[in-house]
Amino acid sequence: MTVGLDMYQTAGVGVIALLLGMLFTRKIPFLKRFCIPAPVSGGILISLLTLSLYSFAGLELDFDGTIKDICMTLFFTSVGFQSNIKALKTGGKTLVLMVILVAVLIISQNLISVGAACAMGLDPLLGMASGSIPMSGGHGTSGGFSPVLESMGLTGASSITMACATFGLVAGSMIGGPLAEILIRRRHLAEESGSRDIMEGLEGSEASPESKIERPQSGERSFRDYSKAVYMLVVAMAVGMCFSKLLALTGITFPTYFGALIAACVIRNCVEGFVDGEIFLALEKIVSLGDICLSLFLGIAMSSLKLWELAGLALPLCVILLAQVAFMALFASLVAFRTLGKDYDSAVLVSGLCGFGLGATPNAMANMSAVCFKYRYAVNPFIIVPIIGAMFVDIINTFVVTFFLNII
Repeated sequence: MTVGLDMYQTAGVGVIALLLGMLFTRKIPFLKRFCIPAPVSGGILISLLTLSLYSFAGLELDFDGTIKDICMTLFFTSVGFQSNIKALKTGGKTLVLMVILVAVLIISQNLISVGAACAMGLDPLLGMASGSIPMSGGHGTSGGFSPVLESMGLTGASSITMACATFGLVAGSMIGGPLAEILIRRRHLAEESGSRDIMEGLEGSEASPESKIERPQSGERSFRDYSKAVYMLVVAMAVGMCFSKLLALTGITFPTYFGALIAACVIRNCVEGFVDGEIFLALEKIVSLGDICLSLFLGIAMSSLKLWELAGLALPLCVILLAQVAFMALFASLVAFRTLGKDYDSAVLVSGLCGFGLGATPNAMANMSAVCFKYRYAVNPFIIVPIIGAMFVDIINTFVVTFFLNII
């Protein structure tokens, strides 16, 4: 028997998953240590409950996807607003090398997963569902491409991509720090330091001196900024839908959010030519709203997983995911580390690459912070990795995945 939940009930379940996840993160050290997002941990509990209902009572819950899709588009629109071309100058040569490495990594992840799926006699779409979509893309991109994969014939695409993305979050956090540790020790790149100056360096570098000045903001001013942020997101989404319709005329399959992401990127960089985009667009509020939408999107997406659809794919998925982790470790240590200069900063960047190459940007920042806490602070990695995470990973991944899907 199937019980349908409307979009309001579905949103309510997503919020419950988010609140449960927040509670788990505070109470369970493992979740905090590996930067597992609150909606992921809470959503998994809800999905396990729906699995129990299905297994023991024959009851299947059917979740409405309307609110989830809107939240997904809002999140990727906020990502587009963070793409500031002027910021590229701060990264220099290392940033360019990192972008190239990320592109190679994303292409390789899809070649590995599709190749492994074909070698095991499985649908190549299963390979795409366990390639760069969940690995480099994380839960957000997984949710964005799942409807595309399902429309192409892959049953349970959402469950597969979300499960792989969750695995990637944990794996990226587990291998990033140890890999950097091995490189630093073997090559004697830095000495351990127990000084608290490391944390002072971390705190001082993350904000300009001006940002440390207290700027009390009235409720009315904050309301106006949030209102402006909402309006800009809605306008960018509206323009983005026009872009999406134009892209559809090419006959190439793009995710529904891609037009909005590009529209937001264009608006941000056009505005930057005349005024300070961060202030004019209320970018801080846009990012906050994007994070809220991502949390609600993930809560709904994880709660609505149909875990029973993974039963017959457990072994093949394990093979593919282990291959992804092995490749990430080899690529980071043998290719990325050497390409980036074989110094201490390179080792820190490698830990970050493992973080967002298998998980997400917060994992990358957590990995690098752990390494720097043990040794010493590295300035460039903490400049470059957020730029890569905000501006390049999703855009490169979308183009590469779109290319693969259109040739499969």
